[in-house]
Amino acid sequence: MREIVFDTETTGLSPANGDRIVEFGGLELIDRIETGRTFHAYFNPERMMDPAAQAVHGLSDAFLADKPFFNERVEELLDFLEDSPLVAHNAMFDYGFLNHELSACGRLKLPVSRIVDTLAIARARHPGAKHSLDALCTRFGIDRSHRVKHGALLDAQLLAQIYVELTGGRQIGLSLDPIDITAPPTISLPPMQVDAPTSRVRRTPMPSQAELARHALLVAELESPIWHRSP
Repeated sequence: MREIVFDTETTGLSPANGDRIVEFGGLELIDRIETGRTFHAYFNPERMMDPAAQAVHGLSDAFLADKPFFNERVEELLDFLEDSPLVAHNAMFDYGFLNHELSACGRLKLPVSRIVDTLAIARARHPGAKHSLDALCTRFGIDRSHRVKHGALLDAQLLAQIYVELTGGRQIGLSLDPIDITAPPTISLPPMQVDAPTSRVRRTPMPSQAELARHALLVAELESPIWHRSP
């Protein structure tokens, strides 16, 4: 199953007040494994940056002045997203900004049924705990030492690791039972999570051709293997 984990940085807190996306970062997961395919872009928001927002992500008006407008890269972005589920932390914030930008470009809005909110999952899995990105990195032992300020792609990369942990972590693929890799994990989510995933993903690991070749060479070098001995 293909999923996109993403994050945005913005000029402020509300698209209704004219705030815009200034950075998008997303990465591709296939069966909860990062493929290395990403989409990252900065955008000229055509408005001044809120100082409070700049303090969070460090993106200044001067830095963004020569960056493309959102509508200049919207086709690349939509090609990257395809029709995959979209995973974000406090997802309705990013979802609202994305749909605002898409509408401004005359594009169709993304349906809320595509949104997977890791904040809602974390609250359901660990009620009463802290659920910020930093707190979840600490909970799952994920290194965030290089996160000095918020950055869309960096935060998406951290969130991808958190998402894997929240939906099975290193236990995915350890079962020998038959599996359905097309179904998302079982998580009880608040009402905001429309069309929430209903069944757990487990993945049976398959060796690559290179791994099979290395195994064959190793076996060939064994002296008097036990399976060649007479009973």
